[in-house]
Amino acid sequence: MTTATTVLPRYSELPIDASKPARSAWGVFGDDDEIGTINLLTPERVLRAAALVRKGAVFSLNWDIEKPSPPVLGRRPLTHTYIDLKPGRDDYYDSLYPQASSQWDSLCHMAHPEHGFYNGRQAADITGVPGSRNGIDNWARRGIAGRFVLADVERWRSGQGRPVDNAEKDVITVDEIDATLEAQGTALEVGDVLLIRLGWIGWYERQSQVTRDALGAMPVPGMKTPGLSAETQTDEWLWDRHVAAVASDVPALEALPYEPTVERFLHWRVIPLLGLAVGEMFVLDALADDCAADGVYEGLFTAAPLHKIGGSGSPANALAIK
Repeated sequence: MTTATTVLPRYSELPIDASKPARSAWGVFGDDDEIGTINLLTPERVLRAAALVRKGAVFSLNWDIEKPSPPVLGRRPLTHTYIDLKPGRDDYYDSLYPQASSQWDSLCHMAHPEHGFYNGRQAADITGVPGSRNGIDNWARRGIAGRFVLADVERWRSGQGRPVDNAEKDVITVDEIDATLEAQGTALEVGDVLLIRLGWIGWYERQSQVTRDALGAMPVPGMKTPGLSAETQTDEWLWDRHVAAVASDVPALEALPYEPTVERFLHWRVIPLLGLAVGEMFVLDALADDCAADGVYEGLFTAAPLHKIGGSGSPANALAIK
């Protein structure tokens, strides 16, 4: 066991130990760590975030658990069954895919093809029973709370005459995120939860069932959506800003279709190498409208992932409070 570093290294300084994989943050929070960048949500940062609540406006960032419908990316539809208690009701779910709608990717969701899971865990360590490593239960036990910053890239791009094309692979660069934040007058701080709005959920809600059925029928490599660039510049940008989590309103955070190589697939790097908390299909439109109206793009963020030992993901259960 090692002690976590007190000064966060820059991306160019990774790894902190030559025995670790290149450009990995393994050991930064300790060799036994299973929380990753969520470690940055310290009590002091939570207190500062709580002070940002000024008008008591609460925004649920959670989509209907049965949307998209039909599911995308190989997931299956949920079945909801009632039990008649005479009087009253109980119910249960079959075929619940925790990552089918608004979701978190845990640190056992993705493994690097060569190095394995975050902090050196291997497939044999991911069991789903007591002792399982890197599961969503690690975030569930502590909860997720801190300052959120919204980057409304869709609104900024539209203002530039280049609206995000939600029907295609529209690649969003970190330079565009920087430009969005600058236009909003918003600055990122260490430990922030960065919410990136591209408008995909709003676009999906406006589509016909024919279009939705076509999206659900697409094989995983074939689906087209906007998202972050898979260039390593994205890894560096996210790490050097030391965000605690990054979430967007698209199915995969990065633009689809992805290319199944380490150099061109962001998930194979930011989750297993950097331990970054990733959220997808967060509902951001109402929050974005409010931020545009009052010019305040920050507030308190909370989330309570499902407490499932070894879970590879969870519904978001996320709120933004202003």
